[in-house]
Amino acid sequence: QVQLVESGGGLVQAGGSLRLSCAASGRTFSRYGMGWFRQAPGKEREVVAAISWTGGSTYYADSVKGRFTISRDNAKNTVYLQMNSLKPEDTADYYCAVSTTVWSTGISTYAYWGQGTQVTVSS
Repeated sequence: QVQLVESGGGLVQAGGSLRLSCAASGRTFSRYGMGWFRQAPGKEREVVAAISWTGGSTYYADSVKGRFTISRDNAKNTVYLQMNSLKPEDTADYYCAVSTTVWSTGISTYAYWGQGTQVTVSS
């Protein structure tokens, strides 16, 4: 059974930092792209960052570029999202996901999803 478990969310003041982790189990995802998505209340789920299976290619939404960093450790089947200079508009539920391809930014290609971790940024 495939399972993705996110951790690291919480409440932080604007300008602060959080590091999200997502541990995958049930199969090896080292050959697949992984990504972080977020969904704020009343809004659609959006891609925040994505990383290729080798880690050699990354993508960031314009709203987080320069503040967030995605990385992965294939030996640990884990993907991370370092979030710095957090803003109130970053408040959302954050989800990690695994793509069916080696590299993708399209939400429709992500087949496996975690349950999400809540990030709240106070002003």
